[in-house]
Amino acid sequence: MRNKGLIIALTVVVTALCAYFLFFTYVSRGVQQKAVAYATTNGKLNESARQHYLDSVWRAPVFGPFTYREVRQSELGLGLDLKGGMHVTLEVSPVEIVRALSGNSKDAAFNKALEQAQAAQKTNSGTPFTTLFSQAYQAAAPGKSLASIFANTTNKSRGIDINSSNEKVVAAIDKEVDEAIDRSFNILRTRVDKFGVNQPTIQRVKGTGRIQIELPGVDNPDRVRKLLQGQAKLEFWEVWNQNEVGPYLVQLDQQLSAKEAANKAGGSTATADTTAVASTATGDSTSLAAQLAKKTKDAAADSAATSTKGGQLARLFTMPGRLGVNLRDTARMNDILRSPEAKAVLPPTLALLWNLKPTTIDKQEYLELVPVRKTRDGVPPMSGEVISDARADIGQNGQPEVLMNMTPAGSRKWAKMTGANIGRQVAMVLDDYVCSAPVVQSEITGGGTSITGSFAIEDTQDLANQLKAGKLPAPTRIVEEAIVGPSLGKEAIDQGLYSSLAGLVIIMIFMAAYYGRAGLVADVSLLFNMFLILGMLAQFGTALTLPGIAGLILVIASAIDANVLIFERIREELAHGHNVPDAINKGYSRAFSAIFDSNVTTMLIAVILGFFGTGPVQSFAVTLGIGVLTSFLSAVFVSRLIIEWMVKGREDHSLTFDTVLSRNLFKNINFDIVGKRKIAYTVSAIVIVIGFALMAYQGGPNLGVDFQGGRAYVVDFNKPMVASDVADQLRPAFKGAGLEVKQYGSPSRLRVTTGYLASDESVEADKQVRAALDQGLQPFASASPNVPSFSKVGATIADDIKRTSVLSLGLTLLGIFIYVLFRFDKWQYSMAAVVALFHDALLVIAAFPIARAFGVVYEMDQIFVAAVLTVLGFSMNDTVVIYDRIREYLRENPKLTFAQVVNPALNSTFSRTIITSSTILMVVIVLYIFGGETLRSFSFSMIIGMIFGTYSSLFIATPIILDTYGRKEERERKAAGEDVTGLPGDAPKLSTANM
Repeated sequence: MRNKGLIIALTVVVTALCAYFLFFTYVSRGVQQKAVAYATTNGKLNESARQHYLDSVWRAPVFGPFTYREVRQSELGLGLDLKGGMHVTLEVSPVEIVRALSGNSKDAAFNKALEQAQAAQKTNSGTPFTTLFSQAYQAAAPGKSLASIFANTTNKSRGIDINSSNEKVVAAIDKEVDEAIDRSFNILRTRVDKFGVNQPTIQRVKGTGRIQIELPGVDNPDRVRKLLQGQAKLEFWEVWNQNEVGPYLVQLDQQLSAKEAANKAGGSTATADTTAVASTATGDSTSLAAQLAKKTKDAAADSAATSTKGGQLARLFTMPGRLGVNLRDTARMNDILRSPEAKAVLPPTLALLWNLKPTTIDKQEYLELVPVRKTRDGVPPMSGEVISDARADIGQNGQPEVLMNMTPAGSRKWAKMTGANIGRQVAMVLDDYVCSAPVVQSEITGGGTSITGSFAIEDTQDLANQLKAGKLPAPTRIVEEAIVGPSLGKEAIDQGLYSSLAGLVIIMIFMAAYYGRAGLVADVSLLFNMFLILGMLAQFGTALTLPGIAGLILVIASAIDANVLIFERIREELAHGHNVPDAINKGYSRAFSAIFDSNVTTMLIAVILGFFGTGPVQSFAVTLGIGVLTSFLSAVFVSRLIIEWMVKGREDHSLTFDTVLSRNLFKNINFDIVGKRKIAYTVSAIVIVIGFALMAYQGGPNLGVDFQGGRAYVVDFNKPMVASDVADQLRPAFKGAGLEVKQYGSPSRLRVTTGYLASDESVEADKQVRAALDQGLQPFASASPNVPSFSKVGATIADDIKRTSVLSLGLTLLGIFIYVLFRFDKWQYSMAAVVALFHDALLVIAAFPIARAFGVVYEMDQIFVAAVLTVLGFSMNDTVVIYDRIREYLRENPKLTFAQVVNPALNSTFSRTIITSSTILMVVIVLYIFGGETLRSFSFSMIIGMIFGTYSSLFIATPIILDTYGRKEERERKAAGEDVTGLPGDAPKLSTANM
């Protein structure tokens, strides 16, 4: 093997990295176990106390210098379906932005165009809203330009004047909409930190105005919805000087110290800072009063220093030169500020607000507290609507700055506020976080303000976006939502674990029983592959989900496919009389091209799913993509290193590639496969026609909430329930809207899916549908109905999912067509492969209505799409292996025609096809039995797909090439006088009578 040293080095490096990140997972699990132990009393877990413990150590070192926060960022996390929590997709509405840019125009054509654009977007979600609005406006006001609406003083800085073309106006609006999405993203990212959950995720969905948020372990969905959809609140407040706030803080520190001393004297170990069970303060430990005296030269504070030395606030305020704490101590400070002592000592007009961003000093991160002077009625002197524009710029001294402009009314207020605070700070507060607190140099008239400081360019961009949040609102609405209870998450973990272990054990037993000691080598490389996949998932910060576990099982099965292909090749070489080292070398070399091609096609599917998929599909795609890489490394290179080491220099080695079970199996096979192709064509056509006819009779495909929009609830009862009885009670409550009630995993669990108010994505509609559900379940109150899981998909996002699903399928087929054409030179190969794959997809789709006719009902959802594309990948693997063998035969025997080698190629790969397909089928059956209801549709699709995918590789793909290319080639050679009636030597002969 060439480049052996490089491969060994690469393997060692990758292994070390995976071990490193998986060790962080081990450390994190240890911290979580400590949290559970801390919060468990008399065998009962206090979830609030457990979360309190984790919050307290969030920024505290838990392993060497690594804080719990850093450990969590590097661990292998669990998705919501395995852990419980809330998933939300929000969409930023551009309507209010367009309206604000127009100065809230009352123009009839303008408002009509807005309404029409909103309606059109429901059916044209792929078209930008501004494009739809522009088209609607031109239809409503022919010949009238958009500049007549948007040319105002506010928009002058955006380059819009009365002479601007419609294209220029639309471009300016598009830019503002995109910036609004950025602002919303940053605001939501800040709000997410308020939920007190570990490892939240927030990301923009490319190409859309949508933002996805996952919050593991949240237990108050209503609070989440309210905070996520609330309008950004930008306020301007005066700031207390430190010498003004110092005495209050000194008094608070004395109160806390007195309480701490009293608790100790009373023998109590509970102090005001017991929440920080694993946190230790570092830095300057001098008293708070002494620090304030140093900063403000306040004599009163100086005289009080000795009495408060060592107080809790003194130990927390460690930020050099400012009133701030180490990042890891923010939870402790919050507890103190919420304490009764703080409420009694601090005046109601004093609010200590956190700065939005931390500051790094001497490699330590600190968060500053800004003492804001609130009014008694809570109304700020100025709020965000006074800002007309804000933008990042470079000042005359070459330093980044922010230029802020205000409306005429805002300018007057700003002049008054700045005039009264010369030499003092004014805080700009966004959602109760201070985004900037500059010192006023002089009274500012006219509203034009320059904000300077030690800014980086990205800091000025962020601040400009934050200031614009008040002027150009970006309302968000929840278009997709899912809530998974912790009990369902634990159940999913058990199901996923059992199915994974069962599948792994089945594969390992089979490989050892079929290939002997070589099979044990394959098992070692399989375990190594699994280790690599989990380690790389941790490295990329990807959470493991239930679909991810499905992808993990299927990747493992495909890794076995590579080993089967290699071992079958080695057995062929041994049968031809080669010694073991030569057979190993030739076997790996001859199998390489087929393995490479099949992995490329699978990676193509993973990339397409990862790019267009969302949520569970994306998780499946990431696992699949990583698995392709690690499988190639472990099956092609690592297993070869082990096998070559076992036989190197040893004539008495005991390495075997067969057993009594496999020694004579699949020997001397000579099926006339292509001779039965017309029967296969007919059978496939009949099954597809029956399936689609039944689908039409059943009223169309049984689409899940993903594809049609609506809401779905999992309802648990304390006894078995009859789905039809529950449906009869729910139907009147949902006022005749679409309804499906079915058993979900157990007789006492039902899944209720309804289209009631599907087009209304508001929180009020959510409450109305839930109220209808509760009303319909009232007759079953004795069965204690409980809803541990809920999901919602809006009509717009459902249309997008359908569109991207079709696009994914189309791009997959196109990509495979191009790749096969590139690898095998002839378009007939590509066309036959795509037809066979399309045939497989149609058969999987047809299987659903056929199963439904027999009472087995499954929904077609995003997971179904992932299953179909995975089926295409495995089917393509089979086809590529056969194509590769045909190409090999034709290269070795250039005088033979395609028609002469097609059956021998199919027969020579028959053992590999059957072994691999049977192995994967066994794994998928295990997944179907143990994987849980969530993956039932997926595994059912895979079972059907594996059966028909294997069948199509043998009876559809290659025979189509024979009909489109092989026949023509045979006629041309006959016309040239060549003998094409048989094969030379001892090669199997093909009966032309059956062709």
